[in-house]
Amino acid sequence: MVTIPETLILPPCTIHRHGVADELLPQCAALGQRGVLVHGCSLARAGRLVQILHNAPADLEVSLWEHPGGEPTLGQLEALLSVARRERPDWIAAVGGGSVMDLAKACAGLIDAPHTPGEYQRGEFEIQPTRTAFVAVPTTAGTGSEATIVSVLTDETAGLKRSIRHPSHMARLVLLDETLLANCPPAVVAASGMDALTQAIESYVSSKASWLTEQLSLRAVTMIAGSLEAVFGDPSGASQGGPACPASELLLGSYLAGIAFSHARLGLVHGLAHPLGARFHAPHGLVCAICLPHVLAFNQPVLGEKYEALSHAAGADLAGEIGRLTRQLRLESPFSGGSHKITDLDAIVAETQASGSTAANPRVATDQEIQALIEAIVR
Repeated sequence: MVTIPETLILPPCTIHRHGVADELLPQCAALGQRGVLVHGCSLARAGRLVQILHNAPADLEVSLWEHPGGEPTLGQLEALLSVARRERPDWIAAVGGGSVMDLAKACAGLIDAPHTPGEYQRGEFEIQPTRTAFVAVPTTAGTGSEATIVSVLTDETAGLKRSIRHPSHMARLVLLDETLLANCPPAVVAASGMDALTQAIESYVSSKASWLTEQLSLRAVTMIAGSLEAVFGDPSGASQGGPACPASELLLGSYLAGIAFSHARLGLVHGLAHPLGARFHAPHGLVCAICLPHVLAFNQPVLGEKYEALSHAAGADLAGEIGRLTRQLRLESPFSGGSHKITDLDAIVAETQASGSTAANPRVATDQEIQALIEAIVR
C-alpha cells in the first residue's frame, strides 16, 4: 500500500550542486537585506568563510557568530539570541555541522519569543510561528538537521538533552555542497556518517514509517553505506568529481535520511543516545554508532523482511556490515569502563522511556530490557 505521512513538511527549496555554498549570500539576499551567519571555527580556518563573504551583494548586511564548539547547549543559544535580537535579521544562515544548524534553527525560531528557550524546551509554553527565515548549509553528513523542524539542545543545568520543534522552523533554503566535506576531520566524518546511517535504519523500521519514508530510508542506507568509507579515507579527494562522487552521495544520503526520520521518527538508539550522551559528554554520532549494534540485536526478532531489505540496501548482512564499518572507521566507545560513572540508572531508563524516539521503536522495551541494554553498552 502506498502511503505518505499525514503531514508532509519539506524545505521549499533545496539546491544540490558542486560549489553552491559560495552562492549562499546572493541566495539569502532574496530573503532580506539583513542576516546573521552562524558558522563553526573550521569554516574560517579552511578559508571558506572568506570565500563566502567575498560573494556578498554590496547592500547585504551580514553579522557573523562563531559556534564555540561541542554539543549545542541552551547557554550557547542564549548567547546567539542576544546577538540576533540586536541585529534584527531577516534570515539566519547556518554553515556547519549539526550543532551549528540546531543553534541557528532554534535562534531563528525563537528570536521573537517572549520566554526563555528552556521554558519552551520543557513544554511550559506553546511555540509560536516565526517570521525569520532559517537557511541551512551542512558541512558534515550528518545529522540531517537541514531537513527537520527539530533542534536538540543540552540543558546544562539539568544535564538533559531535549528538543525544540515547530513546523515554521523548517529551513526555507538548503544548499548541499559536497566540497564543504573536504576539510571535515576523519573522526567527524565517521561519527556523523554513522549518525546518518542510524537515522536511515531507525526511520525505516519505525512503527510510524510510511511507504514514502521507507523509500527514502532505504535509498539513504544504500548511499551512506556505499560512500562513508571513501569519504573517511580521503575527505578531500572524495569531494571532487560532481554529483556521483562519494562525498556527494554521503551528503545527499544524510539529507534523505533527515527527511525520512523527520516524518517517521527514530527508535531506541536515539532514545538511549540523548541521556547517555549528556552524561558522558560524548558526540551524538559516536554515541549512536556504539548503541546501534545493541539495539539492532534487540529489535531483530521483530524486523522480519525489513531486516532483509536493509541488508540488501547495505550490500551485506546488516549487523555484520555495521560491525565492519565500526572497525574500519576506528570508532571507539566513549563508555568503556564507564559503568561506575552511572549513578542514576533509573533516571536514564525513565528518560529513555519518555523519548518520542523510543515510542516509535518497532519492539516495545520494558524498563528491565532498557537497563540491560544500557549495562551492555557501557561495559
